[in-house]
Amino acid sequence: MTTLALALILVSAVFHASWNLLAKRSGGGAVFVWLFCALSALFWAPLAVGFMVWQKPHFGPGQIGFIVGSILLHLAYFLTLQKGYRVGDLSLVYPLARGSGPLLSTVAAIAFFAERPTPMALLGALAVVIGVFVMAGGSSAFSGPGEKVRWAMRYGLLTGSIIAAYTLWDKQAVSALLIPPILLNWGNDLGRTLLLSPLAFRRWGEVREEWRKNRLEAIGIAILSPLSYILVLTALKFTPVSYVAPAREVSILIGAALGAWFLAEGDVRRRLWAASGMVLGVVFLALG
Repeated sequence: MTTLALALILVSAVFHASWNLLAKRSGGGAVFVWLFCALSALFWAPLAVGFMVWQKPHFGPGQIGFIVGSILLHLAYFLTLQKGYRVGDLSLVYPLARGSGPLLSTVAAIAFFAERPTPMALLGALAVVIGVFVMAGGSSAFSGPGEKVRWAMRYGLLTGSIIAAYTLWDKQAVSALLIPPILLNWGNDLGRTLLLSPLAFRRWGEVREEWRKNRLEAIGIAILSPLSYILVLTALKFTPVSYVAPAREVSILIGAALGAWFLAEGDVRRRLWAASGMVLGVVFLALG
């Protein structure tokens, strides 16, 4: 992995953990997802339109098909993630989602894209994934009491599966079909907004209530979520999925710190061990 790719991924990780904290704090559902997607489509429209006028990219049936597929995958991702945050803690749902996603992405990239990461990179990927699950509580996370905990774990793992799917899908979109990352992401925001608009208009009172209670969170996510993913898509243009997907999990470090500071989530010793493993894994990925 090049230094540029690693820098893009690390900056993205800061933004990603930050917007997930905002999503957890909001406690919103589908209406909240529509709100921040609509704001994101609005905020990023000038840059996307300017890019189209300047670069004049070509969009054939293949590119359009991949953009539509990406819209559906990311819509499922946001809705599932918000459901997880409504029933579970950030420190449980986020690590499970972020940990299972890259593991599946790496396996699929090797199986379907014929990517062959070096042994050091594979060791780094393994260290990152193990660190994520240790931070989630290790095996004890799977024996936690209560139906809410079990549902939170299910949503976390389901979200991770969707992450793996959209990572591989979007990798093809930006590297094989040459869809510009900023246009893929803006098309995603616009498409999700249109798909959820009938629901939002029927529940306009809830939209106004979400705006009253969580406008800062919605604005923050509208800015940070696209920015974090555009950086990742840029890295994917010239870096294998099997390197990018695990390296993104350094966001767990930042998420743990934000959770401990703003949400009073403890168990510092376990998290420090897990964080050390993830940092080592990222170093191995960079050297690999």
